[in-house]
Amino acid sequence: MNGQTSIPDRLRAWLAPYVYFSNNWISLVGVVLVTSAAVLWLFMLPAAFGQESENPYLNIITVMALPATFFAGLILVPVGQLLRLRRERRAGRYPGRLPTLDLASPHLRRLLLFLIVTTVANLMIGGQLTYRSVHYMESVQFCGTTCHTVMKPEHTSYQNSPHSRVECVQCHIGPGASWAVRSKIDGIRQVWAVLVGDYSRPIPVPVKDLRPARETCEQCHWPQKFAYNKLRIIDKFADDEANTRSRTVLLMRLGGGTSGPHAHSGIHGAHLGPGVSIRYGHADTARQQIPRILYTNSNTGRSVEYIAADANRDAVRRLPTREMDCMDCHNRPTHAFDLPERAVDRALAEGLISMSLPFVKKQAVEILKQAYASEAEASAKIPAALDMYYRTGQPAVYARNAATVKQAGETLAAIWKRNVFPEMKVTWGTYPNNIGHTDFTGCFRCHDEKNVSVADQSVKMTQDCNTCHSLLAMEEPSPKILSELGIEEALPTEAAPVSDGAK
Repeated sequence: MNGQTSIPDRLRAWLAPYVYFSNNWISLVGVVLVTSAAVLWLFMLPAAFGQESENPYLNIITVMALPATFFAGLILVPVGQLLRLRRERRAGRYPGRLPTLDLASPHLRRLLLFLIVTTVANLMIGGQLTYRSVHYMESVQFCGTTCHTVMKPEHTSYQNSPHSRVECVQCHIGPGASWAVRSKIDGIRQVWAVLVGDYSRPIPVPVKDLRPARETCEQCHWPQKFAYNKLRIIDKFADDEANTRSRTVLLMRLGGGTSGPHAHSGIHGAHLGPGVSIRYGHADTARQQIPRILYTNSNTGRSVEYIAADANRDAVRRLPTREMDCMDCHNRPTHAFDLPERAVDRALAEGLISMSLPFVKKQAVEILKQAYASEAEASAKIPAALDMYYRTGQPAVYARNAATVKQAGETLAAIWKRNVFPEMKVTWGTYPNNIGHTDFTGCFRCHDEKNVSVADQSVKMTQDCNTCHSLLAMEEPSPKILSELGIEEALPTEAAPVSDGAK
């Protein structure tokens, strides 16, 4: 073999046009993009193996825009070569005699060495950038802050939830490649909607797309490990001058388990116990109107169909049905929002708002319910409104408690910013919470005593309070049961705050 045949003829004929047609503006632009991205990557390399920046926009540049630039450049290089080759063929200049590829040529050897080195480097850089991009797109920061306005309500509530250390993808994206592909394809649609401003305000609850509870909730909350009973203490403060505190004590009958006396008792046992299956028909997409329930128990052989007494049976039976699981009651396990009264009661119970301020509960709720056009306006007007009330209406109280009033005002502003988002049309009560039945319909979607047995009209969905909980104390100032159980001493009677003009 001579030097000219050191490369097989077919390979030489195939490579020649790509080598000599690389001198085109498209391929050169690709080279510039790849080189620029690679240089920027080198500067970022020390930080690349650390955690993402807290600035979401900087992360978009470093782990999304930079990889996009790099891979776009890699694509442009062969695209430019192919387009140049096509033009040469149409012009009749190719096939023609191109300079011979000869490994004996030092220029060719240097070119091949350059291509080998750059290919290895591109694989390393591309792999690292791809890993960083995928990792970032599965992070809480990407989900919650990249589309800042759109996802702000959900991200804010998530940060203040019991699941604030559980990554979004653990519940919203399933395992495996199929779920990853589905989520990315759906993500493209969502990104486009954000770019053009074509998205719902408020964001609707994705009830149809939620993964089954057995794939999410039950990975941590095992059905076999349900607690049998749980004590719940609810603090409430009156709208009077003293902000009188009362407490309700409930023994929640959770039930559950797979065997034993509690397996079919309590809330979980009745709905999710061994052999129990409950399906329901819902008249709205939010599943808040439930005129039909199908209950079966394979262990006892009991089967009952309940339909709302005032409903058309044929029409109700054509409604879409769903098998009940955890998410039908625990529909806001992470993205939960408070109502003004509940939020203020909690702040008073935690000492974030002082009970020593006369009528603070009443004034706080009234101020929170006012309309504010933006977060900036609420941050300024809410503390100012509470300050003005005490400064002008109760100057003596204000003189002694100016710092306390200021703290209360800041707490109220923080409560508003956690629950109201005007830009997304999210306000108090936008998203119903199905746990309980005091603030929203919740349990009474089914247990409203309107759903009666089709076979026996005297059998209704029970609404007996003691089925789910025992009422140990009802809005008492110092429930005796707490001191008897040794859980908490009876609260001392607090002196009523003295308002201006009181003797």
